[in-house]
Amino acid sequence: MRIGIMGAGSLGTIIGAFISKGGHDVDLIDIFKEHVEALNERGAILTGTVNETIPVKAITPSEMTGTYDLVLLLTKQIFNEEVVTNLKNYLHNKSVVLSLQNGVPEEQLVTILGEQRVIGGSVEFGATFKEPGISELTTTKEAFQSNAFQIGELDGSITDRIQQIKEILDLVGGTFVTDNLIGTKWSKLLVNVALSGMSAALGCSFGEVTNNEVGVHSAVSLADETIRVGEAAGVTFALLSGFDLKILKLNEDKSNFPTAIGFARKAFAPQALLRASMLQDLEKQRKTEIDYINGFVAAKGKELGVATPYNDLVVALVNKAENEKTVPTFEENIKSFANKVGVLQKS
Repeated sequence: MRIGIMGAGSLGTIIGAFISKGGHDVDLIDIFKEHVEALNERGAILTGTVNETIPVKAITPSEMTGTYDLVLLLTKQIFNEEVVTNLKNYLHNKSVVLSLQNGVPEEQLVTILGEQRVIGGSVEFGATFKEPGISELTTTKEAFQSNAFQIGELDGSITDRIQQIKEILDLVGGTFVTDNLIGTKWSKLLVNVALSGMSAALGCSFGEVTNNEVGVHSAVSLADETIRVGEAAGVTFALLSGFDLKILKLNEDKSNFPTAIGFARKAFAPQALLRASMLQDLEKQRKTEIDYINGFVAAKGKELGVATPYNDLVVALVNKAENEKTVPTFEENIKSFANKVGVLQKS
């Protein structure tokens, strides 16, 4: 099987390296030439909670040839129209594209590629791009090995091809096949909304969010909004890394806030070292995916009549940083959330 990793950034480098180590024919594809050159010259250097260097083959999109049997899509959604339209030239009739992107991009992918070519999934570990050729795994090794991916067919069926792809991804870390892909994608979206959104808005790690009273309070409120919007859209949230995220849905009187906060701190502890990819984008003065994460929930909430004040705030703060080409500071932006928490606590 010929495999392409489209978007060999922090996550793609780790995924491509372990699949290559397993003996598969893998191309790590990325537009960052210095990164591609470093990967070819030195191999993929994995640091953090693992320490390993793995020989890989890396190319830029302009160097792609032939067709791929399986492509793991890890590029940002903001580039989907261009990236996926070009990718179509390198697929055959039975090629499969597994979207491991943040958010819920499958509908757009089906429009471009056709329904039979698309399956979806979620990445349940975190990584940080350190420098060309070097990716840092920020999830604990135990969590990474037991819960790395959930994948599924769009219609929920359990097919031979999904089982075959599971075997490949098991070379990276624990992979589960779901019959509720939409629920899985929304559960991963919830984590990104609550933690990645806050990390980007505050300029900090996930652990700094959950260790701060206002930060964790706000993260739970973001999760609650996501659950309410998802349920209004008919979504049944799936377990993620063995956790039932619906514990984060708040009662009308908010009496279960302490329970939800305790759960959030426990469930997200393995990701404490992670800094959101959106924050890394802001640090590099690049456009983020905020409109496809917190912005997606806010837009869907508006459509369905569900209020999303915390998501609205995160989007506003990240958009402000994008427009001003600045990096948010915890001390400054936590004040905006403290004001909301204060109002909520009095209500």
